[in-house]
Amino acid sequence: MTKILVISPSWIGDAICSQPLLQRLRERRPAAVIDVMAPPWVGPVYSRMPEVRTVLTNPFGHGELELSKRILLGRAVRRDHYDEAVVLPNSLKSALVTFFARIPTRTGFVGEMRYGLLNNTHRLNKRALQQQAQRYAQLAEKPGTLPPLPLPEPTLMRNAESEQSTVAEFGLHAAPIVFCPGAEYGPAKRWPAEHFANLAKMLARPDVPVLLLGSGKDAEVGRAIESASNGCARNLCGETTLIQAMDILAMSSLVVSNDSGLMHVAAAYRRPMVALYGSSSPGYTPPLSPTAQVLSLGLSCSPCFKRECPLGHLDCLNKLSPQSVAEAAAIQITRFHSSPP
Repeated sequence: MTKILVISPSWIGDAICSQPLLQRLRERRPAAVIDVMAPPWVGPVYSRMPEVRTVLTNPFGHGELELSKRILLGRAVRRDHYDEAVVLPNSLKSALVTFFARIPTRTGFVGEMRYGLLNNTHRLNKRALQQQAQRYAQLAEKPGTLPPLPLPEPTLMRNAESEQSTVAEFGLHAAPIVFCPGAEYGPAKRWPAEHFANLAKMLARPDVPVLLLGSGKDAEVGRAIESASNGCARNLCGETTLIQAMDILAMSSLVVSNDSGLMHVAAAYRRPMVALYGSSSPGYTPPLSPTAQVLSLGLSCSPCFKRECPLGHLDCLNKLSPQSVAEAAAIQITRFHSSPP
């Protein structure tokens, strides 16, 4: 039995984009066991992927070397006798544990002088593989071989018991409308709070407010939207665990989201969705779902990939009106309910 350890990226959206790699590994080696080592803030995503047996915790924060601790972790991992490791981040640090674990085949992209740490290296062809998910999927192939396209779409499992518990804890409607107003990367990816508030006024139903989901870092913008919506939005940013947020997204009747990790989660649950893009590119990290529609004004200054608008106006999102998003949402809901199961 082949045992494979995948070292995950540190972002929720990238974790979702890595699932086609796992699907391809499973397709090529049906009997293989696949475990994933992920940071605690990403691990719950992998726990809902059917390809994954076990999620191991990567205890190291962003930028932490902690060499002695990585040596100890590598020695602990060595006891599991993995046959191959697939290292998704491009940093030198991310490859150290697999090296210290003495995993025979260590696969990843060339980067940060990782020669020796990795012994099954790939070179990235950015023109041939424009999407992040495609680039990860290449690591399931032999070096120099591109993955077969189109990729399988990410698909997360649902947990009925967990969903019922989440509904009960927060007193939720069974099929909520959900907004995801955050974006970890920076404000240039965030649709304005006042636009979210106005959209909530258009879409909320009597006694059923729109739910706002995000991390604790999004709590302030969530409160601003809640206040400006006159009761049409309920702020849950920072109030839920990631698993609870995933449960809510899985049950949702509509999701409107910035380009964020939760957008990719909603896509993997095949929810009708409108994804809003400003400074980032839907060509690189699109929602990988047939039930999602991307809205982008396609201005000449975007995508700029900046954390903050370098021109100071953020026209790419400010000029994306709530009315246009509401119209796109209505179309997505109609398409979703008219499509065959």
